[in-house]
Amino acid sequence: MIAKKVKKKRMINMEKDIRPDKWALVTGSSSGIGREIVKLLESYGYGSILVARRRSRLEDLAEDLKYKSYIIEADLSQSSTAKDLCQKVDQLEEKEAIRIDLLVNNAGFGDLGFFGDTDLDKELDMIHVNIESLHILMKHYLKRFVEEDRGHILNVASSAGLMPAGPYMSTYYATKAYVTSLTSGVAKELKYRDSRVVVSALCPGPVDTEFNDVANCSFDIGSIGPGQCAREALENLFKGKTIIVPSTKMKLATKFSKILTRNRLIDICGRQQKKKI
Repeated sequence: MIAKKVKKKRMINMEKDIRPDKWALVTGSSSGIGREIVKLLESYGYGSILVARRRSRLEDLAEDLKYKSYIIEADLSQSSTAKDLCQKVDQLEEKEAIRIDLLVNNAGFGDLGFFGDTDLDKELDMIHVNIESLHILMKHYLKRFVEEDRGHILNVASSAGLMPAGPYMSTYYATKAYVTSLTSGVAKELKYRDSRVVVSALCPGPVDTEFNDVANCSFDIGSIGPGQCAREALENLFKGKTIIVPSTKMKLATKFSKILTRNRLIDICGRQQKKKI
């Protein structure tokens, strides 16, 4: 009987009619930073298309939102999923007469261990999510945004993406370096065009999310909450900042790293990662 009541309540909430003028597509929105970004976007007047693997969590999030939202269940570790997602969202936009103004590429995960021992299939899934899917979605929406001369793209990278390498999380660091490099390059291209489209990379340090469980690690240095991370991300995105590093502590650490040699940075990073194994 209780289960029926919960299901009925969820169906009612999913039929909300408060439709905003602006819409965001947010991947990895079922938990952590993505979830908090979706909730904060409502204060900026955005409704959201929620994308993640776990539909039940997306439904729970949709219940808490004041604006109508849409749910698309998708596993971006599959190579064809991102293109399929673009088509589904295009069809949804046409059917519901809505338009995406903001893309948040938040889906991603990591793994810890000696490169020779870590699981290849998991790493390939990581590359599909962290690089391939992000690249496909970014290109799809950037083309449209440039034509319309408006829109925002937030690629969730990591402070790892600002480092030369990360021993014992080598694949993860490499994927995030790709994200920061791609974002920085495209942002400069847009500047050369005098485009009003904004592309930013969020590069947080440790954040209290489920990332640690998936990556099989924990952090020795202090972490921030996903709410703080999301708040600083959106504030700086809408200010047009290209590389966003949340928290004063990580900003200082990033500045300090610039005075060290490449080899020294990699060595320090490797020692820190090895402690987690």
